[in-house]
Amino acid sequence: MSPDSLDRIRLCADVPEHIAIIMDGNGRWAGERGLPRVLGHREGMRSVRETVEGAIEAGVQILTLFAFSTENWSRPPQEVSALMQLLQRYAHREGKELQKRGVEVHVLGELDRVDSVTQKAIKAITDNTRGGVTLRLNLMVSYGGREELVRAAQILSERVRAGQLNPDDIDEEALQDTLFTREGRAPDLLIRTSGEFRISNFMLWQLAYTELYITPVLWPDFGREDFFEAILDYQNRDRRFGSVGSQ
Repeated sequence: MSPDSLDRIRLCADVPEHIAIIMDGNGRWAGERGLPRVLGHREGMRSVRETVEGAIEAGVQILTLFAFSTENWSRPPQEVSALMQLLQRYAHREGKELQKRGVEVHVLGELDRVDSVTQKAIKAITDNTRGGVTLRLNLMVSYGGREELVRAAQILSERVRAGQLNPDDIDEEALQDTLFTREGRAPDLLIRTSGEFRISNFMLWQLAYTELYITPVLWPDFGREDFFEAILDYQNRDRRFGSVGSQ
């Protein structure tokens, strides 16, 4: 870690409150080394730890990690099982340290599709870290942006059918209230590793005005310094939110 990068971040008042990350490149990292894909995912856990530590040091309030998409269910059963086991291992091994550091973990997505052992691990890490105030860590599991919006439409239509909501009262706030991420602000910065220029069905509603940062670094090689570089790049931008911005 470069103290200089962290000092530069702290000198600027504009630290992004919420950073989201598409953690891409595990399979490619393993393939380049002639290793099974699962070893790439396993190595990527080190990068999760590094990024959480970096977020705490930089003063980020919310960190959202795209851990497992709804599309990932179509992968080979052995790989899906390995990914669930990694999530279980993360919950068991990191839970106490996250609690000690004041990290509150939230696991968001269609969790009814997750096996019972993984659900138990999720409950343990969320229960044990509840009340942490240093960092909110959102792990998006069995999550897809389109599916989230379909779910939102279903919830709103059911409220209308039940007489709990007038159709004329459906606005952005009403829809936001149905999302998995309804607690907390939208991401200020999205980081995508592995050099791919797409958002892959991730947080389609929430990313409307989010700044994007694409790095060619594969996720298992992504460290604290890479995380800090993304924040520094963000701090040099002029966020306009549709206005003309500063001149």
